[in-house]
Amino acid sequence: MIISYNFAMKKVAIIGAGAAGLTASVILARNNIKVDLFEQNTKNGKKILVSGNGHCNITNKFVSKSNYFSENLSFIEPTLKRFGYHELERFMNSIGILFSAKEDGRTFPLSYEAKSVVTAFEEALSLLDVTVFNECKIQSIQKEKNFTLTCKDKTYTDYDAVIVATGLLAYPQLGGNEDGLKFASAFGHTLIPTYPSLVGLHLHSSLHEELCGVKIDGEVTIYVDGLKEKTMQGDLLFTKYGISGLAIFDISQIASQALVNFQNVEISLNLLRDFNAQSLSAQILNLCKTLPENKTSTVLGAILPAKLVSVILKETRIDPNAKALHVNTKMVKTLINKLQNWKFKVTDTHGFSHAEVCGGGINTLEIDEKTFESKKTKNLYFVGEVLDVLGERGGYNFQFAFASGVLCAEAIAKNFSLKK
Repeated sequence: MIISYNFAMKKVAIIGAGAAGLTASVILARNNIKVDLFEQNTKNGKKILVSGNGHCNITNKFVSKSNYFSENLSFIEPTLKRFGYHELERFMNSIGILFSAKEDGRTFPLSYEAKSVVTAFEEALSLLDVTVFNECKIQSIQKEKNFTLTCKDKTYTDYDAVIVATGLLAYPQLGGNEDGLKFASAFGHTLIPTYPSLVGLHLHSSLHEELCGVKIDGEVTIYVDGLKEKTMQGDLLFTKYGISGLAIFDISQIASQALVNFQNVEISLNLLRDFNAQSLSAQILNLCKTLPENKTSTVLGAILPAKLVSVILKETRIDPNAKALHVNTKMVKTLINKLQNWKFKVTDTHGFSHAEVCGGGINTLEIDEKTFESKKTKNLYFVGEVLDVLGERGGYNFQFAFASGVLCAEAIAKNFSLKK
């Protein structure tokens, strides 16, 4: 079955109805360009809907190049300079989304509801007569004079340009895949190996199983091949497979990329980051002096969760039933070293199915930094996560996705206008 249009106007196909694809659709349609948007899922914006625990951290007020990772960091700066926080706010306002920024810069829709973001986009698409093909997974892209797309037994023809906004492997249960990389490779592009990010870590230990469910507001430091790379503060959550939490997410990119490169990865946990060693020692010894007849485990229960007390005492070979009066300075020093410098070897990440985003992707040296057009195939564009651009946690990945969608669409509209 062949589906074709006889429009005099230019026609663009967009593959992927995520942040980048939805944004590009709106910009192109506003410029009187016929847009066909292809989405493999039954609904649009599935990753938007689950982001930020359903609240959608759209962007970050303090976004800068330093918040990103890439083999080619120079590719990112022009995008952020041309389409930063305030430009995104104006665009979102234009489709009915207002911003609410937190002190740390994280920015959400004023409704604090991800669904409102997707609803606003879908209303805009409807009013602009964008044709959306849901449950249509594009299998191939061919180019002669114009582009042809194939989806199962259907062929969609005569596209003047194609935008690939498919994302990567993160959240495969929501449709994450490597289709965009397959398309890019078919047109001669080289790929940077992909890896999961904003994801939990597996540990070479069984202790996390005993500690499963314990959550601490602590600090984690990551070491690669013995060298300290980064220290982050925040939630630490022990799980059946290892460790998770916001602080772990913040160092997971370094861990994941190092593991891909077969490097040795270790983390050090500080479970009581609000104390220095001296003040913590004084606190423990004072408790023991105040409650000399209490069990050591009971005394430590004043500052740590019960599960953690049990494991820490076992690790330091201190009898949990011994009276507090028997706790001495040497024992406390051993305890503190474990509590504030507890080291684990990292063996793996929790995988793409649990990762919020992916690193790696299409080599951006082969993509025009101003237009997002392929340097290998004219009128073929790549935007969003499918490119080798990875942001930190806090709205940075959405910022780049939205920005690349807008700038790419504007470049296409300008190019078509010049040809009239």
